Amino acid sequence: MKLALLISTYNRPDALELCLISVFNQTELPDEILVADDGSGEMTKRLIEKYQTICNIPMVHVWHEDTGFELAKIRNKAIAQSTSDYIVQIDGDLILHPFFIRDHREFAREGSFVRASRIYLDEDLSQQKIQNLDYHVNRFEKGMTNFFSAFRLPFMWKYFETKYKTKGNERWEIHGCNMAFWRKDAIAVNGYNEDFNGWGPEDKEFVARLLNKGLQKRFLKFGGLVFHLWHPINTKENLKDNESLFEHAKRDGIVYCQNGIDKYLKVKDEG
Repeated sequence: MKLALLISTYNRPDALELCLISVFNQTELPDEILVADDGSGEMTKRLIEKYQTICNIPMVHVWHEDTGFELAKIRNKAIAQSTSDYIVQIDGDLILHPFFIRDHREFAREGSFVRASRIYLDEDLSQQKIQNLDYHVNRFEKGMTNFFSAFRLPFMWKYFETKYKTKGNERWEIHGCNMAFWRKDAIAVNGYNEDFNGWGPEDKEFVARLLNKGLQKRFLKFGGLVFHLWHPINTKENLKDNESLFEHAKRDGIVYCQNGIDKYLKVKDEG
């Protein structure tokens, strides 16, 4: 199985550098890295070029012009460019546990997609990590929340895999910053819905369509750990309209969105 790490980012090169350092210090590297860049400036471009020169695996910078929050679109463009079978998707403001890639690779199963946990670092601890480029995280450090989620316990995976957070509205819940899916399954539902404008919940709507297609959601609890660096809350001016798209997918059993990844696949094939 060829595995891609998809990292979304926007104008936060300091956090992205720390994230990349944690990637290159994995016990097992991905087969390719895709940086899905939603219109960042020159500093991010230079940072990625720096790591492309020292990286011994393919690292692709997928960028488009900044015309507002278009996370669904840039993720689609990155997935389209991937040459891997399996996509592990994160955000660029995370520190990855050293076994992150290994855990996701081991946990992957056909016919399913994966949600995994994130552990939050407060503002002070986040700034310390960024300033020192310190990718080591101790679960006992002051400034870490949801302490118990920070344990890596592979022997516990089977107890949570299909039973944890599967009832009611939790069925649709996902962390877009720590999830994994087969590329062919993403293409089968036409990827992310680009009708989403602004923040949220494009990841939940994507998951709703994967579920509607008959795929199984599995929870990687106590594995595939990420530590989320603090940032201000995103503005949510279009949240009401976006949530209506999500509700439509749930209510009407939508599998295939009309405004999705297919347009980039056609360009790739023609190229």
